[in-house]
Amino acid sequence: MQVTRSKSSNSKFAITAVALQDHILRNLQLQSLSLHGPVPERYKSSRRNHKHGNPAANNDVRHKNCHQHVGSQEEEYVIDPSPPPLTLAQRLGLADAPPVQLTGEEWNRVKSRSVNEGDSRQPCVICREEFRLKPQVLLSCSHVFHRVCLQAFEKFSGRKCCPMCRKEQYETRVIHDGARLYREKCAIRIQAYWRGYVVRKWYRQIRKTVPPKDKRLRRKFFEKKFQELNDTLVRSCDINVEEFLSAIDCELASSRSVFHQFGKQHVSETKEEDWEKIQEKAVRRETRDCPVCLNPLCAAGVGTGGPEEGRRRVLLLSCSHLFHLCCLEAFERFCLEGQPVCPLCRSLYRKRLI
Repeated sequence: MQVTRSKSSNSKFAITAVALQDHILRNLQLQSLSLHGPVPERYKSSRRNHKHGNPAANNDVRHKNCHQHVGSQEEEYVIDPSPPPLTLAQRLGLADAPPVQLTGEEWNRVKSRSVNEGDSRQPCVICREEFRLKPQVLLSCSHVFHRVCLQAFEKFSGRKCCPMCRKEQYETRVIHDGARLYREKCAIRIQAYWRGYVVRKWYRQIRKTVPPKDKRLRRKFFEKKFQELNDTLVRSCDINVEEFLSAIDCELASSRSVFHQFGKQHVSETKEEDWEKIQEKAVRRETRDCPVCLNPLCAAGVGTGGPEEGRRRVLLLSCSHLFHLCCLEAFERFCLEGQPVCPLCRSLYRKRLI
C-alpha cells in the first residue's frame, strides 16, 4: 500500500511539474502577443485557399481584409485574438485562468477614464512624441500608446505587460482620439492664422485712410498722401513734364490774349455820356495828388494850383482815376506787358485829357 501511495504521489508531482512547465513556456512565447497573433493565421489561410483554387474563400478573405482596413481608419476595434485554450495548469487550478474579454460597455468605461485623464493629449510614454495621425491603441488598463511603440516594447520585453502599470494579459483596442485632437488643433491654428491675416489687412487699410491723432504722425501721413498724389499726377502724364508745363503756359498766354481783346472791345465802346459820368465819379472821389509822382493835380473842376501845376496836364482814365500825362506815359514805357493797365486797379483803360 505504501508503495502504491508513493507511486501515485510521484505521478501527481510529475503531472504538476509538467503542467507548470507547459504553462510557463506558453506564456513566454511571442506568438501569443496581442499585436502578432491573428496575422500569420490569416495569411496562411489565404495562401491555402489560393493554392487549392477556392475562389469563394478568396473573395471572403478580400472582403474581410477590406472591412478591417476601413475600420482601422473610421471605427474602433479590438485587435487581440480569441483567448487561447486553457493550459493543463489552469485546468488543475495551479495557475489563474485568463480574464474574460471586455464587453462594449466595459470598453466605453475604460475609454471614458482615459479621456478624463487626458492621455491622448499627452505624448506617448514610450517614444515621448505626440500621437498626431499615427496608429494609436488603448489598453484595458486605460493607458494609451503608439501601436508601433507597444509592439516594439512587447518584442523587447518578451512578455505582455503594460509599460506603465505592469498589468499582464491586457486587451488592446485601436482608437483615433489622438488623430481627432490633432485635426482640431490644426484647424484652430489655421483659423487663427487666417484671422490674423484678415486683421492685419484691415489695419493696413485703416492706416491708409484714417489720419492718426498724433501731430508728428499726422504730418507724416499727409506728407505721404501729398507725395502719392504728385506721383500719381506724374504717372498719369504720358508726355514729358517740361512739355506738359510748357503747354500749360501756352494755354495761359492764349487765355490772357483773349481777355485783353475783350477788354479792348469793352473800352472802345466808351461814349461821351460815359465820359461825363466817369468825370463826375472822379470829382466825387476828390483826388488831389497824382498816384505816381505824389504831386498835386491841376485840372478844370478837379484841383487848383499855380503856374507850375499848369505845366503838367491831367489824364482821366476810363476807370475814373486821374494821373499826370507825363507820369502815365513814363509808366506805360516802363510796363513790359503788351497792353498797359491802370497802376491802381490793374484794369484796361481808355484815357482822355481834361
